[in-house]
Amino acid sequence: MSDLYERARELDAKDELAGVRGDFVLDDDVVYLDGNSLGALPANVPGRVEDVVRRQWGELRIRSWTESGWWTAPERIGDLIAPLVGAAAGQVVVGDSTSVNVFKALVGAVRLAGEGRDEILVDAATFPTDGYIAASAGRMTGCSVRAVEPGAVPGEVSSRTAAVLLNHVDYRTGRLHDLLALTAAVRAAGAVSVWDLCHSAGALPVGLDEHGVDLAVGCTYKFLNGGPGSPAYLYVRRAHQAAFDSPLPGWNSHAEPFGMRSEYEAADGVVRGRVGTPDILSMLALEAALEVWARPDVSVESVRAKSLALTDFFLECVEAYVPGGRVESVTPGPHGERGSQVALRCVDADDVMRRLIAGGVVGDFRAPDILRFGFTPLYLSYADVERAARSLSHELP
Repeated sequence: MSDLYERARELDAKDELAGVRGDFVLDDDVVYLDGNSLGALPANVPGRVEDVVRRQWGELRIRSWTESGWWTAPERIGDLIAPLVGAAAGQVVVGDSTSVNVFKALVGAVRLAGEGRDEILVDAATFPTDGYIAASAGRMTGCSVRAVEPGAVPGEVSSRTAAVLLNHVDYRTGRLHDLLALTAAVRAAGAVSVWDLCHSAGALPVGLDEHGVDLAVGCTYKFLNGGPGSPAYLYVRRAHQAAFDSPLPGWNSHAEPFGMRSEYEAADGVVRGRVGTPDILSMLALEAALEVWARPDVSVESVRAKSLALTDFFLECVEAYVPGGRVESVTPGPHGERGSQVALRCVDADDVMRRLIAGGVVGDFRAPDILRFGFTPLYLSYADVERAARSLSHELP
């Protein structure tokens, strides 16, 4: 065996998060490097979902809205996510999809910005849906929409700008953008910042409160392992909550939801980010999935440290195993610019990924030429990483 194989075993023996792997349902014959699309199943979730279905729904039925805490779940689970994104309690509400929350946040941001601002800036490399939503928000609010590279925001944001929508981590390349500096630039121009945290929450520190972020959204089925289609979340900075005007007012965000009044009056606090009846089954599966973060050996900082170590080791193994010039990393090398994935450019990437998956190494492909590998430190080992790089070399003659 190679020196890298032996070093992987040594690193695993010293890994302080190694014991967390048993909290997930995994196949030892498969290296799962697609947690940046869908996280693995936490082992406690099936039992929790069975209880929700059989006892809370099957026996208690309507009583579960109060007796099982269904009604307060969006804020309660939001408070579990809050420390993972650097927010104090009472500022995160769970519900709806990321797309819906982007719409709420972006239109809400334009309304917070006030009169005289008629422009929305959006990350030029954003996930397509964010761009679609931004265009729709622009039509609704009368704002023009302009795509800019995140690094160019300080020079492009102006007194015209109402809102700036940015991705913390680029979904294709894994580039980590400077949330602190970009948020400061947006704030200095008097605009409102909206951050998409889909590829950072649960993988690295975010610091929403500390860095003065106005609004943020994120999904929960990637690094938070909430399950397919698990509900997303919306962060509304406490200072903005009284003025936050959601474009999707619903009975769940009404100050008196059971008053059934024809006039809308927004509830106090982050509750006004709710819309309709919460999706309880997936929401409570998410709540169970988040319990791993209560372990004393798990913290955002420890996860980030292992994430960087795993991606460093993967890049080292790729360099050692893969024929020169066959792939090119488009993920930045510096730790301060890297999320928790590695993207490799490869001319026949689609076919290569198909063969990797067939051989038990699961990543994904992004058109036209990107092999994408996600690293979830809670359940990945260094041996997984070494095997993945070795398997990649076998598929790249």
